[in-house]
Amino acid sequence: MRWNRKEKYVYLITALLLSVLLVVGLLSLMSGIEIKEQKKAQPGGKVEEKGEKSENISENIRVVIKTNGFRDMEHKEVILQNDNGLILRYGNEMKECAGGEKIAIAPDDSMFQKGTIVVESKKGGGKITVDSLKRGYGIPSYRGKLELYSTGKGLILVNELPMEEYLYAVVPSEMPASYSLEALKAQAVCARSYAVKQMRDYAYPEYKAHVDDSVSFQVYGNSKEQESTIQAVNATVGEKVWHNNEVATTYYFSTSCGRTTSAEAWGTKPSEENSYLKSAEIKGEDGAYEEELPWYRWKAKIPEKLLGELICKNIGKDIGNLKSVEVTKRGPGEVALQIVATGEKGSVTVDTENKIRRALGGDGYRIEKNDGTIAKSKELLPSAFFTIKKEKNEYIVDGGGYGHGIGMSQNGANEMAKEGKNYKQILETFYQEIEIKK
Repeated sequence: MRWNRKEKYVYLITALLLSVLLVVGLLSLMSGIEIKEQKKAQPGGKVEEKGEKSENISENIRVVIKTNGFRDMEHKEVILQNDNGLILRYGNEMKECAGGEKIAIAPDDSMFQKGTIVVESKKGGGKITVDSLKRGYGIPSYRGKLELYSTGKGLILVNELPMEEYLYAVVPSEMPASYSLEALKAQAVCARSYAVKQMRDYAYPEYKAHVDDSVSFQVYGNSKEQESTIQAVNATVGEKVWHNNEVATTYYFSTSCGRTTSAEAWGTKPSEENSYLKSAEIKGEDGAYEEELPWYRWKAKIPEKLLGELICKNIGKDIGNLKSVEVTKRGPGEVALQIVATGEKGSVTVDTENKIRRALGGDGYRIEKNDGTIAKSKELLPSAFFTIKKEKNEYIVDGGGYGHGIGMSQNGANEMAKEGKNYKQILETFYQEIEIKK
């Protein structure tokens, strides 16, 4: 086919325009990619939308509710009620229960043939009482909604509710509601930060649950909501602990020995990500804040034979009659990072604070606390801040503090609050290089 001159010009002009548009499009795409990469790289820049969503507390938290004593996940039966009545949804069907009416649900209930059962109060905001369950304060009630899943082992109960309402039942379960308001506010910020961090992923993906209600995460719903703890949550609404533009995992424990330790106590190598968890002195102008508290100092005298038996049992290795126990490595704050126990049949090395406390823990001996009161030994030694020496036929363990010693001491926070420190000052003492913001 032959083109005339006019047709040739039209073709050339069209081709030229298409080429220009293509070049402009490529330059625009490259510019967009460059800007996006700059946003990612800037330490103080805007993070990606996915990252923003993970830090957003407007999403509901989903909590697996465990059985009595937080022993198991699977319930044999769940009995529910609400003063205003309940609405049960399963598949495309719905069932209503009158106010005060109790409904028992078993794993083989016919409603499960339609799928998951979702239970809500007829009147918005009403709590759902789980009559088949017992907690520290009695029969618990839960805000939000409940979801029930049927499994071969029993029922899985998941509570979904807003973050701040979740904290209403966490703070009094983790810290006495009688503590000073500023300490309760510090606890609320810690609990919120920890929960938001956990909400980045599902601990129980099959039920889309972020946490459970036990000490494996944060204790939830074991103590009744109190006016003081609700006030602490509301006064700090949305506030979290931030480190390096990330929400920090804010660990906490009961009582310090006058100092804390770092994540090295758990065998975690120091890094920029965990540098906010440094050893800190928990002292004021007049000395340690907790020096008058029962667990600030403690002492245990353990018969040689008993300690040898406990070590062999706890580590699962027979080292024979115990000859010596030594702390062979210490970490920040003088926490014990490693011990070596030697017996007639050999020796064993135990690393990290939790394993050390477990190796030396168990029934059979007494612990004298700072105030002269006596406590029975438990599964774990009170803390890994201790010295150990042999005297005749027994081992003397001199220690201080109660708990792992990483992050915030809850009793230390309360003592600081009593001396006029506010919640931000408290948090900035226990966590280094942080910001407290929404």
